[in-house]
Amino acid sequence: MAWQEEVRVQDRQIDLSAKVARVKRRTRPWKSIIALVLAIAAAVISREAAVPYSRALWTESHQIHQLVRYGTAVLFAIFGSIATYGLAGKSRELLEPKAGTSHSAVVRYAILLLGAFTTLVITLNLFAVPVAQLIVAGGLTSVFVGIAAQQALGNVFAGLVLLFARPFVVGEAIRLRAGALGGTLDGTVTEIGITYVRLDTGGSVMAIPNSQVLNAVIGPIPASEGNGSPAPAVADGKSGTPGGPEQPQPGPPGPV
Repeated sequence: MAWQEEVRVQDRQIDLSAKVARVKRRTRPWKSIIALVLAIAAAVISREAAVPYSRALWTESHQIHQLVRYGTAVLFAIFGSIATYGLAGKSRELLEPKAGTSHSAVVRYAILLLGAFTTLVITLNLFAVPVAQLIVAGGLTSVFVGIAAQQALGNVFAGLVLLFARPFVVGEAIRLRAGALGGTLDGTVTEIGITYVRLDTGGSVMAIPNSQVLNAVIGPIPASEGNGSPAPAVADGKSGTPGGPEQPQPGPPGPV
């Protein structure tokens, strides 16, 4: 009887953990929305504190103005980051059952990048940092970084093309043919990522850069080969050996 009671206690704990996880999933979007509202309120207060002292809203000393201004700017950065991270994760959870893992990951990354850039620009503006000069400097830096990371960026853009063009889907058995791959490569697609496509070749899982996949000839594996039967061999018509060198043919018999 003691072990039955222990099993019941463990089942109750598992049920409680599952209920807590469901509650967290339900409250997560509200946390992000509340953080977004607080971030907007902090930005408004920080901007209001930066106006001249003649405004009736602020009548305290200069030190209090500066404290409120920079304190709310820091709060905006914190709440903005929390809202961006939470909304990006929630968008991935909502899109993954309908659009798939790859497309939902792209949406999540796009929201993260856009939210992080917006939060950074507004935070710098609240701190009275010349954003225009930073944007120009950032543009020049992006050019140099893009030149130095052409291959990585090429894989990222090739991954976006593969995600939207959809020449294959996860779980499909395909054949890739390209000189960069050393000929042909057969396997089952297990993942379509931002930079790599992963193929299960039967013995191992290979990660192939998206740029090479995009430049390869893509097609299904022939049914005869997929069933395990050997592919028909092509003979050269002279020696009878598939692909073998030409052999001298016997001449007609001479006079006896």
